[in-house]
Amino acid sequence: MATATTAAPQAATLKLKPIGERIIVQRLGSAEKTKSGLYLPDAAQEKPQEAKVIAVGTGRVLKNGKVVPISVKVGDRIIFGKYSGSEIKVEDKEYVFLNEDDILAIIT
Repeated sequence: MATATTAAPQAATLKLKPIGERIIVQRLGSAEKTKSGLYLPDAAQEKPQEAKVIAVGTGRVLKNGKVVPISVKVGDRIIFGKYSGSEIKVEDKEYVFLNEDDILAIIT
């Protein structure tokens, strides 16, 4: 089984490789406390829209056969749409599969 790109330490153990224009990301921590100092239970917390790119596919294949590479790379921090992607759980870690079109911005 192929492993994901090894540029990030976590990616070496991830045994998934996205195909085409898909990207695997891992959500970054959510706020556990409100601005006023109250702690929120897990059920009340919003899922963060900020994530770290864990693995990327080869890119979009055009009708003429050319491959357009993906604009993000492993290790980038991104913001994606609130209801975008498919969540999966692998070895007790949660990941989100996204299409490149679901990415709203790269955090620099």
